[in-house]
Amino acid sequence: MSKVVAIDGPAGAGKSTVARLLAERCGFTYVNTGSLYRAIAWAAAGKGVDIKDLKDDFLMGLDLDYVDGKLLVNGVDPGEELRSSACSAAASFVATQPRVRQFLLPVQRNAAMKGWIVMEGRDIGSVIFPDAAYKFFVTASVEERARRRLEQNANETLTFEEIKKLISERDYQDSHRAEAPLCQAEDAVLVDTSKMSIEEVVAHLCDYISQNPREC
Repeated sequence: MSKVVAIDGPAGAGKSTVARLLAERCGFTYVNTGSLYRAIAWAAAGKGVDIKDLKDDFLMGLDLDYVDGKLLVNGVDPGEELRSSACSAAASFVATQPRVRQFLLPVQRNAAMKGWIVMEGRDIGSVIFPDAAYKFFVTASVEERARRRLEQNANETLTFEEIKKLISERDYQDSHRAEAPLCQAEDAVLVDTSKMSIEEVVAHLCDYISQNPREC
């Protein structure tokens, strides 16, 4: 059993914020795997590389490293550019490619070698860490996820309906891809955050962990 709290779920469900706050509260290390795929998409766009057909030479030229909680790409901090709708959509195509997932697998698994971590993504509990000590599947309705994205991104230029459409398309792509599709692991705890505040979700997960101790 790995010292991992795996949090999976669709885009915009709030799992990144929940994972970060949960890690802070539990004293664990937070690892955002979604940012890794966005970072590759961001780097590819900057070099004019086709995100639908990434080559090994491009991937091997990338140095992805977390420094003081920030993900650096070859020493550069992309900042909020990783959170843009365009980058998020591109990341879905990046994540479908087996060579990308193989490239990132050791990066993700090595993070758990130093102690307890909270890792969030779409296949953490099902593929990356099937032996994770705790598994949660955090989700929310499409409407709620679209509302949150509009509320959180003051520079968003898309309408509510356009964002809903993008989220629905992303959900379909992620759940139907051949390589490690988005799915709820059989032993994962389902958490629907549609009518919950972030604090309520974090408290719920903390309570579950404290009430169900694991020996690793």
